[in-house]
Amino acid sequence: MKILINLFVTFFKTGLFTFGGGYAMLPILKDEVVTKHKWATEDELLNYFSIGQCTPGIIAVNVATFCGYKLKKITGAIVATLALVLPSLIIITLVASVLSHFLQYEAVLHTMRGIRVGVAAVLIKIVYDLGKRVLAQSHFIKLDCCVFSVALLAVVFLKISSVFVISAVMLFSVGRLCFERRRR
Repeated sequence: MKILINLFVTFFKTGLFTFGGGYAMLPILKDEVVTKHKWATEDELLNYFSIGQCTPGIIAVNVATFCGYKLKKITGAIVATLALVLPSLIIITLVASVLSHFLQYEAVLHTMRGIRVGVAAVLIKIVYDLGKRVLAQSHFIKLDCCVFSVALLAVVFLKISSVFVISAVMLFSVGRLCFERRRR
């Protein structure tokens, strides 16, 4: 029961103090899940994010579900998922009921802009950390950098859906593995 309470508190706190969605949660989840509680390794957490990106639904919810399931199977998955979404549900309900009355105030608009700037900084840090980790684990650094560059260009400049780009890179990686195995 104690692990379920810790799971609930950890994911509730994560949901409460994270602005900007799944990627913005990565540093908080890393601190809580990997460093503090040691419920998963850093590689496992990155795998949860990768799978969460490729599966339907919100990345952070998928990650919470995976972490909870690893610890306490279905009960853990339900507790972690509910804990993560509960703060958003409460906050969105409260904000929706009063925000329209406050959007006319300049201080509120500046606060919202400030939050976006902070979230952008956190996202850049996540991309940097993830990139370092990917390169450190890469056996084909030049090829991986080329694939990254093409994927980035496809998403940013060609406006190709990220789902399609991720699927294409995944198929490329599987193809590369098959090609390597044939050469052996």
